[in-house]
Amino acid sequence: MSSHSMIYKTFVTLVDEKDNLVGVMEKLEAHRRALLHRAVSVFIFNSQGEWVLQRRALNKYHSSGLWSNTCCSHPYPGETALEAANRRLAEEMGMQCHLCEIFTFLYKEPLDNELTEFELDHIFVGVTDECPTINSDEVLEWKALSHSELNFKMKVNPELFTVWFRKLFCEVSWEIKDFVLSINALQL
Repeated sequence: MSSHSMIYKTFVTLVDEKDNLVGVMEKLEAHRRALLHRAVSVFIFNSQGEWVLQRRALNKYHSSGLWSNTCCSHPYPGETALEAANRRLAEEMGMQCHLCEIFTFLYKEPLDNELTEFELDHIFVGVTDECPTINSDEVLEWKALSHSELNFKMKVNPELFTVWFRKLFCEVSWEIKDFVLSINALQL
């Protein structure tokens, strides 16, 4: 990694509600000040339709130890959302997969440690049967669950899941139906 990209590693891209660049800021400061910034969330499914989840490492600066989607992050300044999604899928889960962006999602929610997530989140999905090789600095554990198992666990213990995953679960569930149909059509 070049020294230039090392400098931007802890920075996020500030955007307006139409995803136009408005600035760059240190990641923790953007979360402390609750400023809108660009993010990516990746949802991987296996060929049985199970959701590949990760449990965030206990050393994460927020939402540690909670279950979430396959991976999520913030694009570096100058990096596209797709590049960031692919980078973090490899860095966190040791996986590579063809990703498709299915929608963007704007949300603002308080977190622990007096931080706020205010993100314009680019949502990506992919299908693979590759097993994760987790980065223990980022991920405590992973599992693959059917939609019905996951839906039940979230209803019984929603506090075990990240706030953004709870917000995105229903919308991704709806959107993935069309995505799976299109993947199946491509494989015929």
